[in-house]
Amino acid sequence: MNTTAAGGYVQAWQCIGCGRIEAPQPCIGVCRDRKVLLVGKDEHDAALAEILRLHGVLSAASSMLLRFGAATPRDGQWENSCRALQQQVREVLAVLADAAEGAS
Repeated sequence: MNTTAAGGYVQAWQCIGCGRIEAPQPCIGVCRDRKVLLVGKDEHDAALAEILRLHGVLSAASSMLLRFGAATPRDGQWENSCRALQQQVREVLAVLADAAEGAS
């Protein structure tokens, strides 16, 4: 079996006809077969890239949202502050909508 510590990949052989997967190893006489689910390296890498992309999007949205907690309108500026916050909410929603489109 060929694995890497970073990725945890198992090198195996897959039949292009039936899909059977083999990862031959020396047997020490205690083997028992069990059903396992595997994912291909390309699919794993694509999923990991998407996770990292979405992590970046959530980080950006989170920092945008943190501004709301720190917002304190000046006396007589509640209406202007409310409009500014509404605009910022629209910006956050646009970032999240773009992320959702990118995931499709």
